[in-house]
Amino acid sequence: MKNKINNSSKEITENSQLPAAHAMLYAIGMKKSDFCKAQVGIVSNWYEGNPCNIHLNQLSKKIKSSVISNGLIGIQITTIGVSDGITMGTSGMKYSLPSRELIADSIETAIQSHFYDGVIAIPGCDKNITGVLLGILRLNKPSIIVYGGSISSGSYQGKKLDIISSFEALGKKKSGKITEKEYINIIKKSCPGPGACGGMYTANTMSSALEAMGIMLPYSSSFPSTSKEKKEECKIVSYYIKKLLKKGIKPKHIITKRSIENGIKLAISLGGSTNLVLHMLAISKAANIDFSLTHFQKISEKTPVIGNLKPSGNFLMEDIHNHIGGMPVIIKYLIQKGILSGHCLTITGKTLYENVKNAPDLDFNKQIIYPIENPIQKNGHIKILYGNIATEGSVAKITGKEGKFFRGKAIVFNSEEEANQYIINNQLFPNTVIVIRYVGPIGGPGMPEMLKPTSYIMGSGLGKKIALITDGRFSGGSHGFVVGHITPEAQLGGTIAIIENGDSIEIDAENNVINLEIEENEINSRKNRWKAPLLKINQGYLYKYAKMVSSASQGCIT
Repeated sequence: MKNKINNSSKEITENSQLPAAHAMLYAIGMKKSDFCKAQVGIVSNWYEGNPCNIHLNQLSKKIKSSVISNGLIGIQITTIGVSDGITMGTSGMKYSLPSRELIADSIETAIQSHFYDGVIAIPGCDKNITGVLLGILRLNKPSIIVYGGSISSGSYQGKKLDIISSFEALGKKKSGKITEKEYINIIKKSCPGPGACGGMYTANTMSSALEAMGIMLPYSSSFPSTSKEKKEECKIVSYYIKKLLKKGIKPKHIITKRSIENGIKLAISLGGSTNLVLHMLAISKAANIDFSLTHFQKISEKTPVIGNLKPSGNFLMEDIHNHIGGMPVIIKYLIQKGILSGHCLTITGKTLYENVKNAPDLDFNKQIIYPIENPIQKNGHIKILYGNIATEGSVAKITGKEGKFFRGKAIVFNSEEEANQYIINNQLFPNTVIVIRYVGPIGGPGMPEMLKPTSYIMGSGLGKKIALITDGRFSGGSHGFVVGHITPEAQLGGTIAIIENGDSIEIDAENNVINLEIEENEINSRKNRWKAPLLKINQGYLYKYAKMVSSASQGCIT
């Protein structure tokens, strides 16, 4: 039989020595005539505890129906997720980044053990997105990712709201800028339904990047979660998975160094999250592609920021869909301007440019996207800083609104909880560098996001007057003068571990430098006196993660 597309599943279905396996396939509803059909694992990160994920099972069912109508067998599978918004600022956030590895492991396990021929993955939140891509890269079977879509905006007193509005509302309430009633109403109205957080936070950063990388269908990143277009995408995806099966096109044909560069450039041009760095390093490793922090720096230096999108700008992903016409419009523009390469293969079987060439031309009148000739910032907002605090690198998100140089006196905290308490009690002073340490991938463990402290600072109106540095990481919703991913982390004896209250710290985003301004012999003396604290966890998954995880500069892979 020509163009046979059940090359993996036939190891089970066409093996007469596996009667129990065949009996179980009959038990799930398969017929003898189904045994020759290709089997597609339809993996979603569905669970009811998070708006980003609550609707994914509905999308999965639509995809399964489409797969069956196209002569394939669809097998629904669910994997885990962690709500960053719910766990933020709690010990639960320690599980967020590690969940990425569990997602990848579970997809690899379920698909490989059952010999499915292909994968359609339906992620919601950002660790979902990267986790499913890591899994399908390991498998390297024909695969497509369907993004769950972005949430609609909320509204209160004529102003658009999103999840970051609720975080920053606490800082505003504590500083007397809003009343208790206004505070409660903002919280109630920030998240009106299903979908991933609405700004250019990490979920939308990664979905945009993956569309530019060619592993999603055109428009997947910008179709809203509840839109008719998202439902239509679920109906047509089976046509493309069957095409990939027939042509033998696999993820590693699509995820190349050039396509990764495309994803990074698009994300930077839109003002995306610093988590992009961790995730792209991990994706590169899974695809066996040489990629480092140095590559990021070179790309960022040459990529202008043109997206006026939250958290640093004014607009949401829904505005890209409603007012611009979708992500392909932006991708087409960046190809025309020579920022992106249009020659990369995508899951449609066509090149990236072929996918978007018929998209409308970009309309700048809404000021959602700025022209390359008049960008928001001439080069990227993601800065890779080195210095005696970060000898192996750190990641800053500097849009220019906060300035590009900061010098201040350190106030040091050995946990996020201590820092949050300090900030929320309004004990803030200008020209301060807040240091939050022992929250790295090992010391955390799990490298939790520091959205609460950055939101409190921004909400109090001190975003330009206070810097925050950490060996943890930041949410895509974080903004302000912030530097994270400091390596070596404190738990491993990095310089951040020996910073003391009152020390002067210099952050120079022009020259990409972060330094503790004390004598080198004093640094060495303090390091000689330093002793590593015990790990905070001594059993369970986080303990295993802390023992296995690489540094942030290597992507926190296990």
